[in-house]
Amino acid sequence: MRRPGDRGQATVEAALLLPVVAVALLAVIQVGLLVHARVMVTHAAREGVRVAATGGDNGEVTEAVVASGRLPPQRLEVEVVPGGGRVTVVVRFDAPTNVPIVGALVGDLVLDAEATMRLER
Repeated sequence: MRRPGDRGQATVEAALLLPVVAVALLAVIQVGLLVHARVMVTHAAREGVRVAATGGDNGEVTEAVVASGRLPPQRLEVEVVPGGGRVTVVVRFDAPTNVPIVGALVGDLVLDAEATMRLER
């Protein structure tokens, strides 16, 4: 049984709760996109270090990183660090936050990955 003052209460509650649920959903989507980007950066670093370990120069390493990661090259930074019979490739990616509202709150993030491999010469 309804009380006289309860008319429209569910509508008001839904109107207040819907934006909160929408922002939470957008945040989950953004986290998923960032996790995907992190996996791609890690994969790109591994591919780059494979090329570097087999004698590739910095240009070839950068090409391998860009090709394997399917990441925009203007947002990538690749560093090759040789030393002691090993080579390390560090990949940094300026990951955009594309999702509305969440992107404005968080801003762009820098994701990095590092891979080391023994030289095969």
